[in-house]
Amino acid sequence: MTAYLNGEFLPLSEARISPLDRGFLFGDGAYEVIPVYSRHPFRVDEHLRRLQASLDGIRLANPYRGEEWHAIIRRLIADADFADQTVYIQITRGADSKRDQPFPRDVPPTVFLFTSPLVAPSAAQRESGVAAITANDIRWGRCDLKTVALLANVLTRQLAVDAGCTETIMLRNGFLTEGSASNIFCVRDGVILTPPKDHRMLPGITYDIVLELAARHGAAHQVRPVSETEVRTADELWMTSSTKEVLGITQLDGRPIGKGDYLGKPGPVTRQMHAWYAEFRDAVMRKADA
Repeated sequence: MTAYLNGEFLPLSEARISPLDRGFLFGDGAYEVIPVYSRHPFRVDEHLRRLQASLDGIRLANPYRGEEWHAIIRRLIADADFADQTVYIQITRGADSKRDQPFPRDVPPTVFLFTSPLVAPSAAQRESGVAAITANDIRWGRCDLKTVALLANVLTRQLAVDAGCTETIMLRNGFLTEGSASNIFCVRDGVILTPPKDHRMLPGITYDIVLELAARHGAAHQVRPVSETEVRTADELWMTSSTKEVLGITQLDGRPIGKGDYLGKPGPVTRQMHAWYAEFRDAVMRKADA
């Protein structure tokens, strides 16, 4: 498997960084994950813009221009043995000669990329939905930046794994923020609800697509603070991410979500949104093939 490290394409097993790299010592860096379908990166420019926003937020200069990023990504995708992929990008502030918290001078950043097979939800998960738990959001105050300092997310996600669940939905001061690795939407009385973009949540690429599709198809939706009570009593819940796309959550803290024929099953709005998303994704990919 090929990786890219500081200007060189090499086998992933041979990629090495200094133990003094600030990403290793301080979590001082940003990252992105780009889904790839049939060797075409999906919404790559939107992902690169979010990467730029994260770099700006931590005051780290972008080492490459847009066309340079595109060339590196295309090369990695082409070299992979699998067509559906996820491209991981990480940029840290580099390796200084000492461990010191202030930004070092004249130290080049560490740029690392690799690609791996895209792991998507199974057909059974799509059909039946998945289970989630809730937890208090213990993260820092700039969750809108996609940084490599992810220990709080790791601990929160492990809670879900320990409980045999797929995701942990995080709550702060009685309101929904997001999942440990996803954005969260709920449906009440036919209206799609999701929190607004601010410092408490990562602005998801799939989150944006879902809101675009809701507006395009005339689906009732509101972007506003969503209370814990609204989450727990929702008619439908779903998560969004670049790899999960739109995935129904049908059990929360051991209790089924939904009502009537859809109790404990993905609801009609969830199913419709995933159908719209798949149609949109496939249209984008067909255009890329043309």
